[in-house]
Amino acid sequence: MIGYIQWRKMDEKQAIRLLKQGDISGLEFLVSCYQLKAVRTAYLITRDCGLAEDIVQDAFIRAFHSMRGFDAIRPFEPWFMRSVVNAAVKMVQRSARQIEVGDDADESVLAEFAARAESVESQVESIEVQNQIWDAMQKLSPRQRAVIVQRYFLEMSEKEMAEGSGAATGTIKWLLNAARGRLRGLLERSDEDER
Repeated sequence: MIGYIQWRKMDEKQAIRLLKQGDISGLEFLVSCYQLKAVRTAYLITRDCGLAEDIVQDAFIRAFHSMRGFDAIRPFEPWFMRSVVNAAVKMVQRSARQIEVGDDADESVLAEFAARAESVESQVESIEVQNQIWDAMQKLSPRQRAVIVQRYFLEMSEKEMAEGSGAATGTIKWLLNAARGRLRGLLERSDEDER
């Protein structure tokens, strides 16, 4: 085990090297770097804080056990986050919490909601908008929720998303477009219901 001062100076490559040698302190470093983002990602897909924490804990354990086969040249975060996203999607699919909805939408509605959410002067309205977005996200299929989270929260490119899922880039583009369309439609209906 390494000392606290050495741990504080550690970087991702050193952590991976330690893990490959069986030293758990490398995992401690990676947990400290990526746990919060991973839990948020899983929560955005599952909408269940406890479940999100369990998914991330399991993902770190799986990462530890599969680290010997990990290509240390590649960055850890995209590989790990794909694991978290895939596990969250599988968990939600198993729980059968998805609700199918229609597909009609206007692209300007999502932009309108995002603009209102960013306005400092409308913090109360921002909370309402966030709740509407959360509610609409829950009505997407788990896979649609995952691509929205990967693209807009994790800021992954369509190419990165395709590589992580083993799907063609065109398939990811189609899935992302369908997810955005459904989300816009849901947000538009929510906005109409409030008027």
